Amino acid sequence: MSNARATHLSRRGILAAGGALGLGAVLAACGDDDAKSGGSDKETTAAKSGPWTFKDDRGQTAKTDKTPASIVSFIGVAAALHDYGIESKGVFGPTKLKDGKADVQAGDLDISKVTVIGNEWGQFNIEKYAALSPDVLITTMFDAAGTLWYVPEESKKKILAVGAPSVGISVYDVQLPTPLQRMLELAKSLGADTTSSTITAAKKRFEDAAARLRAATKAKPNIKVLVGSASQDIFYVSGSNLSVDLEYFKALGVNFVEPAASALKASGGWYENLSWENVDKYGADVIMMDNRTSAIQPADITEGTWKKLPAVKAGQVIARNPEPILSYDKCAPLLEDLAKAIESAKKVS
Repeated sequence: MSNARATHLSRRGILAAGGALGLGAVLAACGDDDAKSGGSDKETTAAKSGPWTFKDDRGQTAKTDKTPASIVSFIGVAAALHDYGIESKGVFGPTKLKDGKADVQAGDLDISKVTVIGNEWGQFNIEKYAALSPDVLITTMFDAAGTLWYVPEESKKKILAVGAPSVGISVYDVQLPTPLQRMLELAKSLGADTTSSTITAAKKRFEDAAARLRAATKAKPNIKVLVGSASQDIFYVSGSNLSVDLEYFKALGVNFVEPAASALKASGGWYENLSWENVDKYGADVIMMDNRTSAIQPADITEGTWKKLPAVKAGQVIARNPEPILSYDKCAPLLEDLAKAIESAKKVS
């Protein structure tokens, strides 16, 4: 993956594989060059009438004269902030389906009330962005280099030149509670009441769901879970490292199918490519399948080898979003669904 053309092609596979690989040659290395680090690692200031600052996961501090009102976010970030009562004026990333309905990554966001700056990879309308007079640009990061997700490499300089500071929340090689907490801190800095009964209840539900999943894996430690994604020619099997959800599920005891390191090497550690003829390489009792629009959904897979898999025949296939919406309200069901699947799973591998 040494040149941009090659990595762009493999990037589509990366998305489909359920692991978002943020390689510098593929993604926009959109640094906030004028930002300066300062204060504690998680220093936030939420004064409505005074200056606003937020130190992001690159160690860069975004600064504005007042709390941002015109927020432009990656769609998943906008969905998470919406759950905390913070609205984005503009969004980029998979937002609207061809039929006009909201993409799964939009969560509960009313997409008719936001300006869509770009709906696909590589799309970012700078004119629309500038017209919003953005106060801050917020997205996630899928690599150690601090690359801003879905900010196009070819237009990053012009985007930065608009002048809004950028904020990146890391979802690379950390467990889910970490970015959840960071998103909560960001929402608080933007004016959210993070002590509200709604948010408190959502966090309690998430904690209860984690306990339930831990109990399920303890009761059924031999249930093997495979994480997959489907494209026309390739079935991708994700490793459990690097991804925020899988690392956390593994810490809670989930027994994942793990491709060998050598098989993961070509993708930077994210996934293994399998032909449909070899989709039965690994035995599994439960299969988690990428539910994003970039992937073929289980009901639409026509390959006979897929239909013959024991887990598929047993109906033990559940959905997974490799780019979870980072609010407790949206992440609690991910834990609950996996716990339920393991609790009810029959050993078929």
